[in-house]
Amino acid sequence: MTILFALMAISLCLGALGLVGFLWSLRSGQYEDLEGAAHRVLFDD
Repeated sequence: MTILFALMAISLCLGALGLVGFLWSLRSGQYEDLEGAAHRVLFDD
């Protein structure tokens, strides 16, 4: 039973870490231009 509590705590910590990473990527502008890279590959100006 104690291992269950340990696994739940670990999974909550990993979930919170993933959420923090996702929020950081939103704030740093990682998702601003989703189609720009695809267009740069196809059209070489």
